Amino acid sequence: MVVLMRQLRLGYLPSLGAIVTALVAQSPGLGLAQTGPVETVEIRVERFSFTPSQIRIAAGTTVDLRIRSEDTNHGFRVIGSDIDIVVPKRGRGTATVRFRAERPGEYVFECSKLCGAGHSFMRGTIVVTEGGR
Repeated sequence: MVVLMRQLRLGYLPSLGAIVTALVAQSPGLGLAQTGPVETVEIRVERFSFTPSQIRIAAGTTVDLRIRSEDTNHGFRVIGSDIDIVVPKRGRGTATVRFRAERPGEYVFECSKLCGAGHSFMRGTIVVTEGGR
């Protein structure tokens, strides 16, 4: 058996790394561009509520939402964003999602997986304020 190998030229890699770093730094949606504090909020989900149902953060703050179900599978969707995840049922783990809002306002979240008669009442808000809380 004959294995042919090409010689890898590494001379261009430092410049490629600089280009990728520059592109990431200019892209507000990517991880390296995020600066400022990162907070963690624990959310408990059960039929038919989120606890807490209101979260307050300052504009520009990145928050990791750690979501745990106390009963069955639920969904977690932030309306108007690309966040839509499944929260595993009790004892099967925690779902974590990262949220960041640059502008003040109210961002509504809801259960996105049909979970019973009160499903449509499962809502909450992330209140993003101008400065402090």
